[in-house]
Amino acid sequence: MDGDARRDATASPLLRDAARRGARYLEALDRRPVRPEATAIAGLTQLERPLPHEPEDPATIIAQLDELVAPATMATAGPRFFGFVIGGALPAALAANWLAAAWDQNAAMDSITPGVARVEAIALRWLIDVLGLPDSCEGAFVTGATMANFTALAAARNAVLERAGWHVEDDGLNGAPPVTVIAGAEAHPTLLKALALLGFGRRQVARLPVDGQGRVRADSLPRISGPTIVCLQAGNINTGAFDPFEAICGAAREAGAWVHVDGAFGLWAQASPRLARLSRGVALADSWATDAHKWLNVPYDSGLAFVREPGALPRSMSITAEYLPAAGTRRSPSDYTPELSRRARGVEVWAALRSLGRRGLAELFERNCRQARRFAERLARAGYEVLNDVELNQVLVSFGTPDVTRRVISAVQEDGTCWCGGTIWQGRTAMRISVCSWATVDEDVEASIEAILRAARQACP
Repeated sequence: MDGDARRDATASPLLRDAARRGARYLEALDRRPVRPEATAIAGLTQLERPLPHEPEDPATIIAQLDELVAPATMATAGPRFFGFVIGGALPAALAANWLAAAWDQNAAMDSITPGVARVEAIALRWLIDVLGLPDSCEGAFVTGATMANFTALAAARNAVLERAGWHVEDDGLNGAPPVTVIAGAEAHPTLLKALALLGFGRRQVARLPVDGQGRVRADSLPRISGPTIVCLQAGNINTGAFDPFEAICGAAREAGAWVHVDGAFGLWAQASPRLARLSRGVALADSWATDAHKWLNVPYDSGLAFVREPGALPRSMSITAEYLPAAGTRRSPSDYTPELSRRARGVEVWAALRSLGRRGLAELFERNCRQARRFAERLARAGYEVLNDVELNQVLVSFGTPDVTRRVISAVQEDGTCWCGGTIWQGRTAMRISVCSWATVDEDVEASIEAILRAARQACP
């Protein structure tokens, strides 16, 4: 049997079987408990075995994944998972992801993989447009929001030091002028992780006080001098609140500072005419990070970094080697990212944007925000305390004492109708409800509210 025949005989039936099993899994999501059953988790012990000495049948391997692992998954792709900002994958995005995986392209260089490189470039142009960012922006597809922050902040660090006469790319950080880093008291931990990876220790970051919704207080911005990076937030992870971009960006730019925005999910508000008022002034910043798997609803992983200043990203990220072909006049994706080997993340983003269009994007974000308000309204009407102003897709609810609130959260998770997580925000223990899936319809919201109310009545007799 020649190579082509062998590939057809083995790969095609296996792929069809995997696709059938995957489709069946997705079709059952709205009928199964959101959390995995204890028996399914216990069944994972069957996977604990030594690596076999001899090759095994691929069809048996796929069947075992489906039969043992699939039941032990959390239904994060379903319509009633509200525990984190995790949207289920849109059908077009998931199908594009499967197709791109079959192509198996290293989306590093246009000269080697032109198809996926051109799709990525188009997707970036569309994103810059729908997110209302400056036309001069350059972008990069990376693994997630942490690496998006890292990538944009690397460009920021190098740019502010270059203005001070220091070239990080050539001279490193040893002996470099000090860089002041400023962030809000409720900056997301992954932003601090990205800063630490870039050499800015957590104790080195100046933290600004926030208001009752977690927004940085504009009047707290200190006097800025020397190389400085100011980090703001579009969408507080607990409340969904936005920092005052207009006031802070204006003051920071006047002082020569670089402003970076962690917009892991909140930056998508820019794509809705009704929600864009929340992020007013965000385009005045110098760099932005977001995550397409969070609210654009594409598969993992799909972080995005954008930088206003042309050339700042490739100066920080590009490499050369004798064996690598010259980029020529075309954009090579790897010149903008930490990775050289990288999957074709842009394909599913391109598919998601096309499948939704401008109207569909706005409708998705607005619908999820309306559904979040519905959670808040009904739970407040039932006598429970909503802690935040529900302007975006995040809801914080207290059911009384910390212990009672934790019991309600545990009971809701055990019930399986939906899955909500817990948090401690500004000293209050709360249930956190994040609504961000294309698959969530109003009936899912009502069923989830009823499940939460049942749990609350049991915990608060």
